[in-house]
Amino acid sequence: MRIFSVGVLLGVLVVVGLRAEDWPQWRGPDGTGITSERDLPESWTEDENITWKTPIRGLGVSSPIVSAEKIFVTSQIGFAPVAQGFHPTLVQGDAGRDDLRTLGARQGEVSSSVTFVVSAFNRTDGGLLWEYTIQAEGALTPVHRKHNLASASPVTDGNLVYAWFGTGQIVALDMDGKLVWSRNLSLEYTAFGIVWGHASSPVLHGDLLILLCDHETEAYMVALDTLTGVERWKVDRGAGLRSYSTPSVVPGSSGEQLMVNSSVRLESYDPRTGELLWYAGQPNQFPTAVATHHDGVVYTSRGHRSGPYMAIRTDGRGDVSETHVLWRVPTGAPYLSSILYYEGLIYMVNGSGIATCVDAQTGRRVWQERVGGQFSASPVAGDGKVYLVSETGETIVLRAGRRFNVISRNDLGEHMIASPAISNGQIFLRTDKNLIAIGG
Repeated sequence: MRIFSVGVLLGVLVVVGLRAEDWPQWRGPDGTGITSERDLPESWTEDENITWKTPIRGLGVSSPIVSAEKIFVTSQIGFAPVAQGFHPTLVQGDAGRDDLRTLGARQGEVSSSVTFVVSAFNRTDGGLLWEYTIQAEGALTPVHRKHNLASASPVTDGNLVYAWFGTGQIVALDMDGKLVWSRNLSLEYTAFGIVWGHASSPVLHGDLLILLCDHETEAYMVALDTLTGVERWKVDRGAGLRSYSTPSVVPGSSGEQLMVNSSVRLESYDPRTGELLWYAGQPNQFPTAVATHHDGVVYTSRGHRSGPYMAIRTDGRGDVSETHVLWRVPTGAPYLSSILYYEGLIYMVNGSGIATCVDAQTGRRVWQERVGGQFSASPVAGDGKVYLVSETGETIVLRAGRRFNVISRNDLGEHMIASPAISNGQIFLRTDKNLIAIGG
């Protein structure tokens, strides 16, 4: 009887461990947008299957992250200047009131001061646990109307949470919201200067916090000690580079690699030292997408209008453009969102609402359908489902597989750009105004 009880207890602990998976960074536990959890919600409305909904102070497009019983988001209060150039129309709202859809920049209106906010919420009921605020320092970089200086998503190792902002300011907070260390890279290294404003999020590798700063003024990548913020290594990448992408750590045959999607090419680095390992691809003006991976192969799009996407083996060195690129499709990937690898297939959805499924082994299209809507968020998957979050507030749930199969369309009626988080059987959506828990 005692042996039976211990066995039951171990079984329960295993089940709990499988369900209670954290989402500690943008794109989830291993940066692929995939969860191993089961029994994920399939349908909801504004009034049904909503566990809780809580307001967020300030605006932002950063995604929520989840660690144990806490959910963290970053926001901006106040308006930065609007960058010169073409701004696509923002959805959800009267055409004549389009300025209300801005996310931190308003034409002709610049705030005397801008405040950044790191907010922690209770995952059980959505209650606000604490807020940490920081005043923006220095000149404010002009930004896109779909974007602001709090676009970078936070990241956590379960002990500290790290939040980075478009002024170069970064803070490390403990789980109770107390400051452990802070730095301002724009003052210590060089001013942040990138058209549309900085967007890359921090990434963790062991006891290193890695930050990509590919800006026109100066491009570099730096690794800071997670406990102290002290520089551990720094790679100067030259001038004239540009990237809005977040580096991603992928496993390789001879150790983990750090993938960087920049305007010149796709590159792989040793995350322990910053040593360049290999590179491939042609220049791309506005690289935004983040690489994903499976079984020694990196899958990524390059972003911007032509939308090339490709599969590359990770065991090369030097220029692998002619030796390790398994396949390359010259056009068709999204401008903003990243592609998703899930169970042998690649999924993507572009800004015009066209969803595409591709065979990951060959790069050949499996299906392509117009689902409607406008998409900036990156898709996520789990439990045999693929979730596509539209700016209109609708989440389209697909049955993963070689046949196009819509399980449900779930409209919350709120503008959404941030990618979703999944943890403990729930989906967490960040809208312009609220943080919403679905299911569970």
